[in-house]
Amino acid sequence: MADPTLYLFDGYNLLHAGDFSERGDLVDALASFVASKGARGVVVFDGVGEERKIGPLSVRFAAHADDVLERLAAENRASELVCVVSTDALVRRTSGQEVRKQTSRAFLAELEPVRHSEREQTGAGGRVGDRLDAATREQLERLRRGE
Repeated sequence: MADPTLYLFDGYNLLHAGDFSERGDLVDALASFVASKGARGVVVFDGVGEERKIGPLSVRFAAHADDVLERLAAENRASELVCVVSTDALVRRTSGQEVRKQTSRAFLAELEPVRHSEREQTGAGGRVGDRLDAATREQLERLRRGE
C-alpha cells in the first residue's frame, strides 16, 4: 500500500549525519526510499546545483534550504501528511504541529537496514543486476531516474 506522506529532507544535514561518500549517493538512497514507500519526497540542499526529479523525489537547491523546507511544510501540511527530516531544531519547530518530525540520525537508522539489505542481497544466483550487461543496467538506471 502506498504511503501518502510527503517527505521533506534537509540534504546536507542528512549527508553529514550519514556515511554517504557524496551527495549523489544520498540522493539515490532517498529516491529508492520514497519509491519503495510509494511516497513523494523533496530533498533540499543549500547552494546551487542541478535541480531534477528522480521518480517521486525532487532534488532542489536554495540559498537557505531551511526556508524552503519550512515553506513546503506550511504549504502542504493541511492537505497531506508531511514528514520533515532534519536535525535542525528550528526547522522542526517552525514546520508546524501537524507535521511529523524526525531527526536525521533517527531516519538514517531506519534507512540503514534497507540500504545494507539491498547491497547484500545474494540469494540463489546472486543479484539480478549482477547478471545484466552494462547497456541494460545503464538503461534501467536512466528509467529509475526518470530520464
